[in-house]
Amino acid sequence: MKLSSLDSLARRQHGVIARTQTDLTESSWRRARNSGSLIRMHDGVARLPGSADTPEQHIIAGVLAAGSGAMASHRSAAHLHGIPGIGDLASVVVDVIVPARADRSLGSRAVNTVGLQGVQVHRPRDMRRLHRHRIDGIACTNILRTLLDLGAVAPEAVHGAVGHALASELASLSAIETALQQHACRGRHGVTALRSALDDWAVDGKPADSVLEPAMRRLVSRYGLPPVEFHPIVGGREVDFRIVGTPIVIECDGWAYHGRSKHNFERDRAMDAEFAARGWIVVRFTYRRITGRPGEVARLIERTIARWIDRPAPDAA
Repeated sequence: MKLSSLDSLARRQHGVIARTQTDLTESSWRRARNSGSLIRMHDGVARLPGSADTPEQHIIAGVLAAGSGAMASHRSAAHLHGIPGIGDLASVVVDVIVPARADRSLGSRAVNTVGLQGVQVHRPRDMRRLHRHRIDGIACTNILRTLLDLGAVAPEAVHGAVGHALASELASLSAIETALQQHACRGRHGVTALRSALDDWAVDGKPADSVLEPAMRRLVSRYGLPPVEFHPIVGGREVDFRIVGTPIVIECDGWAYHGRSKHNFERDRAMDAEFAARGWIVVRFTYRRITGRPGEVARLIERTIARWIDRPAPDAA
């Protein structure tokens, strides 16, 4: 395989290739690296010059370096599933699972994963839910397994991860609870963190403050919106956000299936009508929209502000 023909393969893999995916000899591979045609990432894994240096590139390089059967896991899989706030964790180390059965099947082709720089190789005894999933061309664990494994290495991130999975409809509350029951056993790391997160999320239909407030503040800062006040009392009722200096109230709706509750739906609309009668304007977004389409949310807020900014704010009493 000529080096020029590697470009197509690399484009599908975030600029990364493994020697085992080519017919290059070891000496040809070494010459390509020495000439700068390839840039080493791990033994037998390299990237093409000019390819973007992204977390995805480092994750797929780690997966390829760990050998056949490997898949991104823990923090790396959480990043691939789009869980907010994991990017910094994922950039510290690439997490890769190599199932024991994959080790056995490799035989003499087994890869020495000891000392892979920047890669944490996990060899779990818990083999449940290790079906290979693919996101953006990278093999990784599915969302349920990812939530469990994340608790073993970053328990502080599990609460937000569960909230994102629910709000983005990656998994239902019942599916996560079932996975927790199936994996719960003595010594299984990650179970405690996931159980605690589920207890919190089962109480309320809205994203927890620890997830919602940072998400909105990032949106406000990124798009240069006016400051927001979090959980102010407006008209005798606590609301999610108020755009400071305006009569604009932003409410974040809960998960999709909570929105289908007739009682909650009618209660929210009655409150909105009462607020409108007092001169307030209520804008509702889902958590999924705030985190998944922040630019669209920002533009709608800007249009609302442009219409109302010159009008006096109502009495907050």
